[in-house]
Amino acid sequence: KRLRSQWLERSQCQHYSSVIIALRLNSLLVKIFKFLLISLGLTLLHISGLFADDAKMAKGLEIFNETAGCAACHVLKAAGSEGNVGPNLDTVEMTKESLTEMVVYGLGVMPAFGEDEILTKEEIDTVVYYVLNSVGK
Repeated sequence: KRLRSQWLERSQCQHYSSVIIALRLNSLLVKIFKFLLISLGLTLLHISGLFADDAKMAKGLEIFNETAGCAACHVLKAAGSEGNVGPNLDTVEMTKESLTEMVVYGLGVMPAFGEDEILTKEEIDTVVYYVLNSVGK
């Protein structure tokens, strides 16, 4: 009986050890799987962000050249514009805030695209994004 009892204890101990190892392995696999899912999600977000940026840049170019007609007055190499009325946007230092203010309120002969409701807020944000990301390219 004693031998059998010892054998059962060892057997149970081995069984519990196997269960513990399996649980730890399972936990490790879950962590790896979560890591892979997060990595995949971040990659997909990055890729979708690139497409969103491309779409925003294309829309910004359209607004710059056609809707607002910025190209008629401004030089911006990336837009293929060679205007000579306003400043060369490739050489002027500007921030998002200063450019947005200029587009919204205008200056001199430049129309107030926001104040006069020529462009929507979304179009202004898009063309500002486009110009800031196109300068010097």
